Amino acid sequence: EMCIRDRFRPISMMIPDYALIAEILLFAQGFQNAKTLALKMTQLYKLASEQLSQQDHYDFGMRAIKSVLVIAGSLKKREPELSEDVLLIRAMRDANIPKFLPDDLQLFLQLIRDLFPGFEIPNTDYGMLTQALHDTIAAKKLSVTPGFVNKCQQLFESLNVRFGVTILGPVSYTHLTLPTICSV
Repeated sequence: EMCIRDRFRPISMMIPDYALIAEILLFAQGFQNAKTLALKMTQLYKLASEQLSQQDHYDFGMRAIKSVLVIAGSLKKREPELSEDVLLIRAMRDANIPKFLPDDLQLFLQLIRDLFPGFEIPNTDYGMLTQALHDTIAAKKLSVTPGFVNKCQQLFESLNVRFGVTILGPVSYTHLTLPTICSV
């Protein structure tokens, strides 16, 4: 006769090797220097989780790593002439900057500079998007400010890699206007 305790077997779990998973995903996206890049990326996320302030909306786990790798792969297809380091840095920057508080943003950018010394990352050229934003903002008789345009561009980048986005922060006119402007 078997008791219920005998039906439950002991199991063990282990933490996944994020660096190995990232390396495989980078190789699959066509990156030649995948091993080094995967190590740097996972180190950055480890340092960020330890050094940045603890916020509920910060995510440095496998989901965040996967999002960054998807962005890096699409950047590689779109701009194959750029250095793989630059592509990965841009992907990490574009995926993370919109969600960081100002103090944490500076620390995160410094961590990137420390792990990827000597790389200057060009800003993304939003060309037609920026012009459309300026036109739409002006048509609604609002002031065109660099900060607001930047937030619209960040929302655009976030929506390109995520299914849903939440706008956090103190309630302001920006919270009401941003989704309206960006939906046009």
